[in-house]
Amino acid sequence: MHHEWDNAHTDHTSSTTRPGPSGLAETEADWRHHLAHETPNGWLLNGNSMTTTLASGHPIHLMHTTVALDAIRASGHLYASTGCLVAALYCAPLTAEPAGLRPHNLGTYLLETKKHTRTLVFEITPDAPVPPKGIDYLRLGAIHLRTYLTHRSFLTEPEDTQLRRAVLDRLRAAAPFLDTLLTNAAGTPTPDAEFIDQLAATVPAFPFLGYLYFEVLSEYLMLNSTTAETKAYAQLGEMNNRLYKRLAFSAVQGMDQLFDLSRFYPGHERLLQLVGQIEPGLTADVANFTRQRLSHLFANVALAPGQDAASFTFQDADFDTLAATAPHLLGQLLFREMRITDRYPQLYLAFEQAKALEAWDYWNTEGIPTPFNGTIPKGEIGINTAYPRSGYTVWTAETCERGRLHPIEQLDVALLPRLAELGMTAMRRDKAGKAAGHLRRPV
Repeated sequence: MHHEWDNAHTDHTSSTTRPGPSGLAETEADWRHHLAHETPNGWLLNGNSMTTTLASGHPIHLMHTTVALDAIRASGHLYASTGCLVAALYCAPLTAEPAGLRPHNLGTYLLETKKHTRTLVFEITPDAPVPPKGIDYLRLGAIHLRTYLTHRSFLTEPEDTQLRRAVLDRLRAAAPFLDTLLTNAAGTPTPDAEFIDQLAATVPAFPFLGYLYFEVLSEYLMLNSTTAETKAYAQLGEMNNRLYKRLAFSAVQGMDQLFDLSRFYPGHERLLQLVGQIEPGLTADVANFTRQRLSHLFANVALAPGQDAASFTFQDADFDTLAATAPHLLGQLLFREMRITDRYPQLYLAFEQAKALEAWDYWNTEGIPTPFNGTIPKGEIGINTAYPRSGYTVWTAETCERGRLHPIEQLDVALLPRLAELGMTAMRRDKAGKAAGHLRRPV
């Protein structure tokens, strides 16, 4: 169990790599070297202000926006939530300055766009320097699979049958392109434009690819941007979060209301247009980078360690075979398909709290009171509400005309090792009872 969680974390300051499939044209070490040393902003992977603060052992200042301040006051409790941080209270970093607490540019964005929320400020006093290991939600597949197998009894037999059938239907529909991904990862390239168009055509039937597509493009934009805005953030030790926000909101109507990456699938021509609107100089290489990077990443987050990517095929694979050869991908599919079942509101805590308990155990063992999103350290960080060895103080806060946050009122609240109810999370149900942002799409 511990090794699965270890595999789902990335330390960008370390040269240690994880076991992966065989037969790939490039290794994880090759890609780490390229991203860190051959891109303009690659130095921020291991030299950003967030991980530097964590490793210092000094107090950590974070901000959290909420619409539930009255409920927090009344209960005296703060809970974790699911999402890219699995089981943490979602926050953005703050830097203490004489003029006040300066938000990370991700926090500034939240303050600008979430006018209906109130802001809380946390001071976390760690018991020791925090390991700069961030959790990568794209690598949680094996954990999703094991959780399903362990708690499968919570499903009725028809529900379980339908879940497995839906997963296999999606795999069979996408199998030709999934095999193309492995072929590219093994060193036989598809023409860039053709690859991007095939990717875009496959996402609606295989939504997990939308998440990979977006994260690869976010990585490309943040690491390669050379605008004055990006350089100014880099001087502060921050990656430019505005880039991928602009990409998402331009690509998908309504993405600013509900961030749903299953709807992210621009074709080649549209991709060049979107990137050109953000930074024209980045259009020339974006398709080639996406093809190479996404293919490599897919192989690593899909296949079992040691599985030969060059000879593997998804054609006609059954459930038990996939559980052994592609457990990470099977787990991601089960997780996402589960979220659109009719009884998910009743099953939510049974499955997600089980993963939360494991995450908290891993973070507590590793000394991580503040886990962060490790797909790339862009500033998404959370609070481990189950951590027993750090002190914390919570205030309400106001923003001054200079954009600095100032604590106003200290709150008497406790961090609890429990997930928030589904209705308070990004996986809430809409008024029709459907999972918001996770609608059933035909295969």
